[in-house]
Amino acid sequence: YRVEKMRYGKTKRDGKTVDDKSILVYNDFITLQGIPLEAYDYVVNGKSALDWVVERQCVKPDKDSGIVNDANDWATETMNNPKYPLELFQRVITVSLETMKIVNSLPQLVINQ
Repeated sequence: YRVEKMRYGKTKRDGKTVDDKSILVYNDFITLQGIPLEAYDYVVNGKSALDWVVERQCVKPDKDSGIVNDANDWATETMNNPKYPLELFQRVITVSLETMKIVNSLPQLVINQ
């Protein structure tokens, strides 16, 4: 379940290769397919929650200090679960979809002046 850097799948559109956010390549052995694109509609501070997980759940050395931020270490040492980064992405899909269902069912805000 080790993750180095999650990335989106690729597809051809109009002769160009573009990211396909319905596919997430977790590592060389695990690929998630069929991710509902509506899940990316849940945005916090200008970024979809799923994009945030993809960006943060990786192995990344700090340029200045050389300290390595390793999501795998966090998963095993803190969560006692080496599958944590994968399961986090899956849970955020569910939370995003359910949140957007609630948001879309709210009545429109009317401000009387």
